[in-house]
Amino acid sequence: MGRLSNSLYPWQHERMRLTVLGCSGSVSGPDSPASGYLLTSPGAGPVVVDFGPGVLGALQRYCDPGDVTVMLSHLHADHCLDLPALLVWRRYHPNPPVGRAIVYGPSDTALRIGNASAECGGMTDDWSDVIDMRQWQADEPVDFGGGRTVTPLRVAHPPEAYGLRFTSETGRVLAYTGDSGVCPALDVLAQGADVLLAEASWTHDPGNRPAGIHLSGTEAGRLAARAGVQELLLTHIPPWTSREEVIAEAKAEFSGPVHAVLPGEAFDI
Repeated sequence: MGRLSNSLYPWQHERMRLTVLGCSGSVSGPDSPASGYLLTSPGAGPVVVDFGPGVLGALQRYCDPGDVTVMLSHLHADHCLDLPALLVWRRYHPNPPVGRAIVYGPSDTALRIGNASAECGGMTDDWSDVIDMRQWQADEPVDFGGGRTVTPLRVAHPPEAYGLRFTSETGRVLAYTGDSGVCPALDVLAQGADVLLAEASWTHDPGNRPAGIHLSGTEAGRLAARAGVQELLLTHIPPWTSREEVIAEAKAEFSGPVHAVLPGEAFDI
């Protein structure tokens, strides 16, 4: 997998490409939006994986937000709360997009985002005028164009949460943990992946973090090693966690390439 110049547009490529829109964990950071990743490949429309605060602005550097399909790992605010802004874009842009955007997500996505987008407290915005909402079914692959599929797997996090395993038209695999503590589903998700995009929210100090809801750098590295992945990309590092320590922890457990992603970086899978 090659790292690419930020100046390249994501549609100028021959393989499935991951472009980092935002990667700050739990909250947006001083140098990054919260979670959001643009996935593109020849012959298929753009997909945005998670849509946290600041992602809509970053997305505009790469493509028209009216063209994207959205896939949500879960509904914590740092992974979904720029979606009300996408509704504004689709409803009020002077040249509105044709048709409805497809959004995949957990079972209560329409209610939760509808509440956040409502005009008044106690109301729910019916977004079906601009959004075609589709609910994840655990372990059931979804074909989203160009020979690409995504399989959602339930992972260990307080809300209904999914890790997502993307397979390209040539069989290359990108595994994305979303937010999760250590659990058997992560090993299934990551098994043999070409690239593992893994959250690493904490350093490995049990006294300094809640148990079972996020990975440390150590745990992300161990997951990559057990699953036999080719490359480990670390993400979701909060502003209060040491990036350098998380990278060092992962490298101590996994002998392959390790990199903590930054906004604007792009990777061919």
